[in-house]
Amino acid sequence: MQLDTADKFSPITVALHWIVGLSIIGLLAVGVYMAETETRSLYPLHKSFGFLIFFIVVLRVVWRLRNGWPVPVSQYSSIEQILAKVVHWVLILGTLCMPISGFLMSTMGGHGLEVFGLEVVARNLDPENPAKSIPIHKALASFSHSAHHWLGEAMIVAVILHVAGALKHHLIDRDGTLRRMLGARV
Repeated sequence: MQLDTADKFSPITVALHWIVGLSIIGLLAVGVYMAETETRSLYPLHKSFGFLIFFIVVLRVVWRLRNGWPVPVSQYSSIEQILAKVVHWVLILGTLCMPISGFLMSTMGGHGLEVFGLEVVARNLDPENPAKSIPIHKALASFSHSAHHWLGEAMIVAVILHVAGALKHHLIDRDGTLRRMLGARV
């Protein structure tokens, strides 16, 4: 199994980066759209993809821990180094915590969880009105809802900074950082 090197990322690193990155961007976009328009019909898809991506995120984190942090292609200022580390940590922790907070928000709110129609956690139905869900733990559901919202906001900022940094490396520094993340040798 090929590990990352200073001049080339492994195919596993590249695939996990783009699968997680594009999925999270899509989930963030759908989440913002749902919140702004109160479009409830997208919740089942959002929850299903969020649930599945969590397992890929865990695999990515384990892979990153095994590989270690990538060596920068070029030297840059200490401020850029600190910003890059903060953004990477926000992205890693956010990709782990967003699905967890979404799961807790839904299940503790009594809504259960279905993944593409397959019931993973049953709804907590009101025996007097089976069309209504009863929260299992209202405070935890509320906290998870707030966490999901604020993590989403932080993730949007981190994604924008991450993309801006990648474009800076590619267009201004011309140092090969983006080419390496596309699977090419630097």
